Amino acid sequence: MKPTTAESSSSLQSYFRRLFSYDDWANREVLDGLRKIEMPPAKSVKLLAHIVAAERLWLARLKNGHQPLPVWPNFTVHESGNELAELAGRWRDYLDSLGATGLSLEVSYKNSKGEPWTNSVQDILMHVVMHSAYHRGQIALDMRTAGHEPVYTDFIHGVRQGLVE
Repeated sequence: MKPTTAESSSSLQSYFRRLFSYDDWANREVLDGLRKIEMPPAKSVKLLAHIVAAERLWLARLKNGHQPLPVWPNFTVHESGNELAELAGRWRDYLDSLGATGLSLEVSYKNSKGEPWTNSVQDILMHVVMHSAYHRGQIALDMRTAGHEPVYTDFIHGVRQGLVE
């Protein structure tokens, strides 16, 4: 039997909730890894701050709101931690607010260059998760280059350990 549109949408919403659960866990793992180092690499700290700011930016775009942060803020590890603590709940609230057709809605916005674009909510959500994973990879490389062991944030690891809902 073919699923109804509502069933498909509900399944896709559950999928995105799981991806954002992973994203939150992985970001907090990176944060904890940086906290354990007396002088964490500046580039890693900057990349984590960018992950936070970019996620806030995309959430603001999805909600037609204003982004109060620069895309590359100069946050300390502590400040990024404060932002991350709030961000997970904001994403959960947003995902919970999407109706049956919410993922297929189109969102118009201007990028950081001022260029106008329109994308579906589901494409933006996938971008947010992939963008953060990309920069977490950069952080792992930077940490290793600086002589530190990076944290393990692979999706499958989080699932195997029961750390991703």
